[in-house]
Amino acid sequence: MYSKPVLALVFILLMTFAWAVFRFMGKMQMTRENRMIAHSKVTQLREEEKKLSTDIAKLKTEEGVEESIREKFGFTKEGEGLIVIVNDKNKEEAPKTESGGFFGFFKNWFK
Repeated sequence: MYSKPVLALVFILLMTFAWAVFRFMGKMQMTRENRMIAHSKVTQLREEEKKLSTDIAKLKTEEGVEESIREKFGFTKEGEGLIVIVNDKNKEEAPKTESGGFFGFFKNWFK
C-alpha cells in the first residue's frame, strides 16, 4: 500500500479526477452563460410577441386598418391635403463667417 508504484497510481487517479472536475466546472460556467443568453432572447421574443399582438388587435378595427394604409401608402381622405417636403440636393450652403474672438465681438457690436 505504501509502495512507490501504488502511490504513483493513486496520484495519477487523483489528477485524472481533478482534471475531470475542472472540465466539469468549465462546462457548468458555459451552461450558465448560455442559459442567460437564452433567457434574454426569450424575454426579447415575449416583448416582440406583445407588440405584434397589439398590432394584430389594432388591425382588427377599421380605424387601425385605415391608419396602417395611410402610414404605408400615404393615402388621404377626401377633402384632406397632402404636403410633400422635398430636400433640395443642389442647395448652396451659406458661407461660414469666422468669429473674431473676444475683440471681434466688440468690433461687430459698434459697426
